[in-house]
Amino acid sequence: MAGKQWTEDELMTVLGVYCRLTFGQLSQTNSLIKAVAERLERTPGSVAMKLTNLAGLDPAITGTGRKGLSGASSLDRKVWAEFSSGTDKWIPIIEARLQMLLSGEGHPVTYQSNAEADADFTGKDIEAVVKRRQGQRLFRDAVFTAYKSRCCITGIADTRLLIAGHIKPWCADKQNRLNPRNGLCLSALADRAFDQGMISLSNNFEIMVSL
Repeated sequence: MAGKQWTEDELMTVLGVYCRLTFGQLSQTNSLIKAVAERLERTPGSVAMKLTNLAGLDPAITGTGRKGLSGASSLDRKVWAEFSSGTDKWIPIIEARLQMLLSGEGHPVTYQSNAEADADFTGKDIEAVVKRRQGQRLFRDAVFTAYKSRCCITGIADTRLLIAGHIKPWCADKQNRLNPRNGLCLSALADRAFDQGMISLSNNFEIMVSL
């Protein structure tokens, strides 16, 4: 496997791994990295190295004084630039490719609608088609990683109570729907208050309250 060139498809998959892990987890002993390496027919060390190359391109890492590796290739830089630009092109593909790889399936992941129960007093159930936001899971993983799975307002760190909220609403800014930089990690209550315009954040990260 020495000298085996990375492909763009492989980098999409590895980006999915990168968004699920914290900087401290980018080790060849990590179980997710080992599973992906086996599927890609690469060593865990090579996948971990590629992840730390990507970390060296991530402002969320370098901006805090931490450093990844400096050996990012031109293809790494190209894929990272497109990924971080917030277009709708890459994230759904990355999410589907990683899921497909880990499931061992030889076909793309299909997105199925959920059955929604709308019960009346007689207990009757109906089925409804639910529209889902493709790529939302990876957006959530990326935002949670950036904020270390902690609400940026309340400090709550229980992921069952956290939401990856959009700064610019989904319907208002199509180009940045899946851009992690357009996200905030918030508790469910803080997210609701933010959506209703009851609270906001200044450019200095101060909480502003609307009375």
